[in-house]
Amino acid sequence: MIKISSIESRGGYRLFLRFSDGSEGERDFSDLIAERGSLVEPLRDPAYFARAFTKDGSGLAWPNGLDLDAEALHQQMKAAGLLRVPAA
Repeated sequence: MIKISSIESRGGYRLFLRFSDGSEGERDFSDLIAERGSLVEPLRDPAYFARAFTKDGSGLAWPNGLDLDAEALHQQMKAAGLLRVPAA
């Protein structure tokens, strides 16, 4: 089971995510921000978006209750070529 081990805000709607398998990468969440819905609305404020945290290590979450599954994020980022495993 893939988990998120750390999150760093990179400004705007970008987050740098590290996963439990050692992979890491930056993802721009502008596509999420473009969606409609009451849970997405607060994230349009970059300061609020930057409040992202890991929910029990298993997902990406924000204080308003919006959360994204870590395994799904990992798969999407891998498919898009956004993940790398740093040299030891």
